[in-house]
Order: sequence, then structure tokens, then C-alpha cells
Amino acid sequence: MHWLFLGVAIVSEVIATSVLKASAGFSRPWPTVIVIAGYVSAFYFLSLTLATIPVGVAYAIWSGVGIVLIALIAWLVYGQVLDLPAIVGMALIASGVVVLNLFSKTVAH
Repeated sequence: MHWLFLGVAIVSEVIATSVLKASAGFSRPWPTVIVIAGYVSAFYFLSLTLATIPVGVAYAIWSGVGIVLIALIAWLVYGQVLDLPAIVGMALIASGVVVLNLFSKTVAH
């Protein structure tokens, strides 16, 4: 269940961060509500995750997956250009998350 909580936390944070631009500095009500609800949900589910997954591991996974998802959304929705160094960097982050999950003894399975 702790992995599901972490997944919900990541998705909530990604949604909130993706809509942050549309909130126009919190001047647009509905995007602002989505941002606030997303971050509240993200931190709530992250707090549930931390009951069983070490904080460093949970945050590394959250950050790594979040960075890649946000970059993909920025590319698809906002037309942000991802150059080769950006793609390589995100691939390294993603592979770090995989290594952490497959080989680290600090990850709760």
C-alpha cells in the first residue's frame, strides 16, 4: 500500500506543478484551487508513505519520477523544447530511481 501512496503523492504533485503556470501567479481561481488541492494531497500521501519507506528513498523516487513527468508534460502541453542534455539528464535520473529500487537495501519492499 505504501507504494500506492507514493504514486498518488507523485501524481498529485505533478498535477499541481503542471497547473501552476495556468494559475498565473494565483490570479486565476480554478487553477489555483487545483494547485492547492494537488500539493495538499501530495504531502498528505507522502506523509503516509513515510510510515514504511525511508524519507531519503521516498523523496529520491518522488523527485526523480516527478522531474521526468513534469518535463514530459512541459514538452507536450507547453511546447517546451527538450534538448539532448536535458534528455540525457532525465534518463540518468530515471536510471538512478531504478537502481535505488532494484539494488538498495534501504528500500522497503
